[in-house]
Amino acid sequence: MEYIELGYIGLFIVCFLSATILPLSSEGVLLLFLSHGFDPLSCLIVASTSNTLGGTTNYLLGLIGNPTSINALFKRKKRLDYFQSRIQKYGASLALLSWVPFIGDPLTIALGFFRVPFVPVLILMFLAKTARYALIIYLWS
Repeated sequence: MEYIELGYIGLFIVCFLSATILPLSSEGVLLLFLSHGFDPLSCLIVASTSNTLGGTTNYLLGLIGNPTSINALFKRKKRLDYFQSRIQKYGASLALLSWVPFIGDPLTIALGFFRVPFVPVLILMFLAKTARYALIIYLWS
């Protein structure tokens, strides 16, 4: 499927899905849209909003997570306790790393699982994702 043919809806879909654990590159698709003459500000708004909604989906998945299941992932309780203490120590500020490949998606799930307050997570996640896309657009132009 050519996302470019769907216009901004295509950009929305890719950026949303790339914020989940699916291996998609929203940055590459953003550059594709820009190279086809799409408005940079509109691309920034669509990409940032949809990527943040995808991150919010991860957070909500973490919120409904089952503590028994997470215990199975960690063979030692000490390791889980260490991970939880780090999440609690840094709290919502960890959402600033939500844009980072490979760690951002699991991190947003962990923020939900360990019940880090949603509103600060949402704000910081949106700021981080917007800054990343703004930098990409700035470097492109």
